[in-house]
This record gives sequence, C-alpha cells and structure tokens, in this order.
Amino acid sequence: MCMAFYFIQNRDIMQLNLRDRLFRIWYWYVNKVDRKAEILFMNYGFHGEEQDTNEELQSPDRFSIQLYDHLATAIDLKGLDVVEIGSGRGGGLFHVKQTHAPASAQGIELDKRAVNFCNTHYKDGNLTFSQGDAQSLKLEDESSDVVLNVESSHRYQDMATFLKETERVLRPGGHLLLTDFRYDHEMDDFKQLIAKSGLQVVREKNINREVLAALNLDDQRKRKLVKKLVPAFLHKVALNFAGAIGSTTYKNLESGKYVYFSYVLKKQDLQ
Repeated sequence: MCMAFYFIQNRDIMQLNLRDRLFRIWYWYVNKVDRKAEILFMNYGFHGEEQDTNEELQSPDRFSIQLYDHLATAIDLKGLDVVEIGSGRGGGLFHVKQTHAPASAQGIELDKRAVNFCNTHYKDGNLTFSQGDAQSLKLEDESSDVVLNVESSHRYQDMATFLKETERVLRPGGHLLLTDFRYDHEMDDFKQLIAKSGLQVVREKNINREVLAALNLDDQRKRKLVKKLVPAFLHKVALNFAGAIGSTTYKNLESGKYVYFSYVLKKQDLQ
C-alpha cells in the first residue's frame, strides 16, 4: 500500500511538472513571436445566455473579456486595490482597470518577457506589472482588497501555499476571485484545500458550458492566429493550447474530464 501510494503521488507530481513546463514553453513562445500585440489574453473565454444579446462588446477578445467580467462583477471593485496573480499579457487586468474603476491594479507574473511587454504596452499610472512567484508573493500583509486569478493556478506546484499567500495579502473582508480548470479526479483534493484555507466560499460554479460556448464562437479567430503566428509543424500543439474544436483540451472540457470552475472566496472580517 505504501509503495502504491508513493507511486501514485509521484506520478501526479510528474504530471503536474510536465504540464507546468509545457505551459511555460508555450507562454515563452507567444511572448517571443507576438511582436504586434495581437495576443493580449490567454484564457479560454466565457459566454453565457445573458451575453447573447450584448452587442456593446465588439472586441475580438470579447470572450476572454467576458471571463474576467464573470469574476469582476461578483463584487463592486470601484475604489479597491486589486492584484492579479498570473497576469500574463495584461489584457484582463487592463480591462478591469478601465471598466470596473479600482483605485489601483497590480499584475504579478512569473514570465519576465510578459512583464516587460505589459509595462511597455499599457500606459496607466495606477496600472503596474512586476515579476513574481504566485507561491511567494512579495506583497505586504493585508495590502490588497481583491486578488484575481484567471486560468493560472493549474500551473502551481503548491496550491495550498498560494492560498495561504493570498489569505496573507488580503485585507479583512477582502476577496479572492478565482477561475481555472482541473482534471475531474483532482477536484475533491482541490475543494479540501479551499476548505482548509480559511477563506469562505461565497460562490462556487461549474462553468464548463459557458467556456465551451466561448470556444465554439471564437474558434475561427483562434485558428487564424495560430496559422499566422505558429509554424505548421506546431499547429496541433498550438490549437490544443487554444482549446480549438476537436483538440484534446476541447474534448476534455466537453466530456467533463476537465472541470472548469469559478470561485468567489472571502477572507473573514475582523471581529
């Protein structure tokens, strides 16, 4: 039994490490080749029934923006200090800053190329980006009202440490707005980590349907970007990272093998 447990545990760690390496390589590649800033978002997107009649948002990144709004509208961000952990190419945090009027918005990203890109591309005195590790945040205790984390945590080797760091930097009554995916067999352990984190679950949703709707509607645009930016021998890999229709990623979301969730978590107020 001990040997079997050891094998299963280390197999899961190896799978996580491989997944993390692949995502790092992919993000590095995008930051290297996208010289015209055509890729500002790197999430799968969101599209619900209530957005079918929304004609106001005509951005080519509409569906990725809607994933951010799915989180950002959970609470009123106006006048609050917001930090996004895993800010990527910065498009999401820029949208949040422009649309939801927080007092400040800070992006923390592990990839130095992405940080340099963001600080060059976005010009806003209350919007900043810096390099940092989600599991060892260089932020003061109780310095933020809201932590955003969008499709990033599946790359973390120690989710418990990330949750502990998030709880540390949040002010009392502050919120963690989190959305991401896991394999179905990982969800029980994930929920246990949430329960042990000290953060209260305000809202929990499975959003596979809304993510798949976005992937369907955004498929042709993503295929054109892949064809334009990626050499032919890497098209299959790139389409999988993009969640293109028919890819392994798409099929896993469609079958439920991947569970895509969103959480609104709250740090306890001082008594």
